[in-house]
Amino acid sequence: MAASAASGRASRSAAKKRTAGQSGSLVERKLRHLGLHEPSDFIVHLPLRYEDETHISSIASLRPGAAGQVEGEVIRSEVQFRPRRQLHAILEDDSGQLVLRWLNFYPSQQKQVEAGKRIRVRGEVRSGFGGYEMVHPKVSAAGTALPEALTPVYPTTDGLSQLSLRKAIDNALGAADLSDTLPDALCKRYGLIPFADAIRVLHHPPANVSYADLIERGHPAWVRIKFDELLAQQLSLAAARAARRKQKACALDAVPGGLVQALRRSLPFSLTAAQERVIADISSDLGRTFPMHRLLQGDVGSGKTIVAAFAAAQAVSSGCQVAIMAPTEILAEQHFHKLESWLKPLGVHTVWLAGSLSAKQRKAALDAAASGQAQLVVGTTALIQEKVAFAKLGLVILDEQHRFGVGQRLELSRKGEGLQDGQALIPHQLNMSATPIPRTLAMTFFADLDVSAIDELPPGRSPVLTKLIADSRRDEVLSSVMAEVRQGRQAYWVCPLVEESEALQLQTAVDTHARLASALPDMRVGLVHGKLATAEKQQIMHDFRAGLVDLLVATTVIEVGVDVPNASLMIIEHAERFGLAQLHQLRGRVGRGDRQSICVLMYQTPLSAIARQRLRALYETADGFEIAQRDLDLRGPGEFLGVRQSGQELLRFASLETDIRIAEQAREAVNELRAHYPRHAHAHLRRWMRDKQDFLRT
Repeated sequence: MAASAASGRASRSAAKKRTAGQSGSLVERKLRHLGLHEPSDFIVHLPLRYEDETHISSIASLRPGAAGQVEGEVIRSEVQFRPRRQLHAILEDDSGQLVLRWLNFYPSQQKQVEAGKRIRVRGEVRSGFGGYEMVHPKVSAAGTALPEALTPVYPTTDGLSQLSLRKAIDNALGAADLSDTLPDALCKRYGLIPFADAIRVLHHPPANVSYADLIERGHPAWVRIKFDELLAQQLSLAAARAARRKQKACALDAVPGGLVQALRRSLPFSLTAAQERVIADISSDLGRTFPMHRLLQGDVGSGKTIVAAFAAAQAVSSGCQVAIMAPTEILAEQHFHKLESWLKPLGVHTVWLAGSLSAKQRKAALDAAASGQAQLVVGTTALIQEKVAFAKLGLVILDEQHRFGVGQRLELSRKGEGLQDGQALIPHQLNMSATPIPRTLAMTFFADLDVSAIDELPPGRSPVLTKLIADSRRDEVLSSVMAEVRQGRQAYWVCPLVEESEALQLQTAVDTHARLASALPDMRVGLVHGKLATAEKQQIMHDFRAGLVDLLVATTVIEVGVDVPNASLMIIEHAERFGLAQLHQLRGRVGRGDRQSICVLMYQTPLSAIARQRLRALYETADGFEIAQRDLDLRGPGEFLGVRQSGQELLRFASLETDIRIAEQAREAVNELRAHYPRHAHAHLRRWMRDKQDFLRT
């Protein structure tokens, strides 16, 4: 028995060496580029798809759009020069002929398909001018033995062949630990096959396996892998939540009769019941000695900024600083002005920090933050630059948190790390989002967060009327703009591009501004876009808020946060080019006063199916949660999670669209695994989440 175990260890050790030394340093570098370092990485580098090379088809049976494999004799082969240089060959079997083409080729490939040779080719079949054809097919010698099972095709990188990758993975299969990380009772309850069986089936499908089950990822082997991936994610989130409870944070207690009460007394408006509920949730969290990590969801215009002000007031009254970071300068500056107007009269020193500051202004802001003189610092990603330091940062607030990469969120939090009695202090964190998180996403990616929702609008906010109008009716839209302005109201006209793009043929903001100014000579027409100098943008937005501009032509720089109650009309040019969440955010710039507001989605025909779905969704509902769910269905979870900027993968194998049942099962299993099978839970995390936990939730 001992000899057998020793032999197994020796075999695995030898296989590890074969994997590591595979074909020299070039292949090693390519494998590392794919994130493949240890045998445990290789075994879960699973196929993207499979090729069926188990049989030969006749040429006559081939169909366009499908892959096929045929054998025959090359009856003609030549290099053609029209319409471009290419290698052209004709393959013939007993049933017909097939054209083979290579647009780029080597002399060795030309030799492979010389006239008179019998070859086997595999590729996708297309309809060409001379009948069916294959472009750049895979070529091998005719008559060689056919594989008995499907051939896996792996994700790879330039310069790393499928053959090299398969060899490396096969070596790893001999070296890796394939023991199961799930207890038998759990596998039995959810009908899961053993991990080792699943891995072997996916890398080396048996001859009798269903091709459709493998491709559509419905095979029990895929179900096991998807369950494992989702379970690892849920375990990581649960571990993150438990670890946060062990961290130390300053308890920011609300001082009776202090700043929080003073802020409440000074407000010229009443808070909604939803705002009061959320403020109470956050206040309770801030009073604890472990860091708050709460997500505040609120639809466009629901009043999240005043909630942030109450959280800031509680932190400041406890002797700590607050940092608020927003993704755009316009939004950050608007937060600054609002918060300063509420808190400065109460004695709170608020500082603005953005990339557009002069060197002198920047130094003053940095000194104020570092000395503790600045109690509230509001800014953009300038807040996370190396020179920025805080005396005692107790609360971090991230607005539109999904627009920041996970690394950026982590960096701001680290600005507040300190020591108390030898233990690290972590600042409390409040994440705000006007893009509600769909239930499926919240269940899988936000399981470690406490979530609050402002689910009602402040009094006086009326629903925005949404209209779909083809751009051929532009004159009607211009008439609507004139009518609104005559009644003393203001309007936005949003365009997707600043400079001309022949490919997209879009109206640009610059051209639209010139045309509208010409068509509406009695109207004050302003222009704002991302390429303007910051001072110019600030002046234009100030003039618009002050009523000195009637019609503001803009790009999506006004997408979030801009608050002009007198603006009652929003025209979105080429609405079909915008994302659904973006359209919802833009629509939210109007309807902020007590007058009926209108959002005109002006589109260019013909509409694609996706564009039609987006516009229909916006027309049919104003519910941010419903829109968020439809946006998830259309675009996937990347935009909600802020992972585009981080480069981190979401789910490699499971899908939120099709695997909700598996996700729910994985979520059920987490507490049991952590409570009763801690060794299994640890092993499972090591297999699936090595070096990734830090990026799961920041």
